[in-house]
Amino acid sequence: MRNLLGFYVLLGFLLFVSCGEKAKKDEGPRPQQTNETLYSKVEQRGVILFFGTSLTAGMGLDSEEAFPAVIQQKIDSLDLGYEVVNAGLSGETSAAGKNRIGWVLKQKVDVFVLEIGANDGLRGVPIEETRKNLQAIIDTVRAKGPDTEIILAGMQIPPNMGQAYATEFRELFPSLAQENDLYLISFLLEDVGGNPKLNQQDGIHPTAEGQKILARNVWEVLYPVISK
Repeated sequence: MRNLLGFYVLLGFLLFVSCGEKAKKDEGPRPQQTNETLYSKVEQRGVILFFGTSLTAGMGLDSEEAFPAVIQQKIDSLDLGYEVVNAGLSGETSAAGKNRIGWVLKQKVDVFVLEIGANDGLRGVPIEETRKNLQAIIDTVRAKGPDTEIILAGMQIPPNMGQAYATEFRELFPSLAQENDLYLISFLLEDVGGNPKLNQQDGIHPTAEGQKILARNVWEVLYPVISK
């Protein structure tokens, strides 16, 4: 009786093993995973780099209230597939921007928005010096990415340094845009500059509501570029 029981146990084990082997044979070889199958669903997003001053950085506000973040919200709502990078730095001058431009161009940039010059104007930097620095930044962007679209943000300043200087400063931006075939935002602070309700206590930096208007001014020029 004990021998008969051992026989059935052995028979059951052999049947289990044979069925398992058959199942493995029926499955066939597993397909090898490749990079193509792993990353076929990864969406590539373009990069929009905002290179500017405290206006771009959103000084005095949360980062999500600065106009580049508002632009990102618009882009996402329209599913346009671009990632915004805010490279704004408070106190940035054209000379300082020229020195750090190489550092921020480590990645591929599809659209480069240049918002620098206001601090030069407020400090009375000679117009020709500002022009040379901005031209150097433009040249560096073009050398790094010949296909990068460049948008220049125009600025204006009060006539503290004299009316002649203020006029020459205002005309600098459309002149550079024309010479370099750039897209131009006529005046970034349009409908915001000089309005106490839309600026913080310093009278220079926009409130969150003011930043929304800056985003609108930028969007009017940026949208046709990224929706092509």
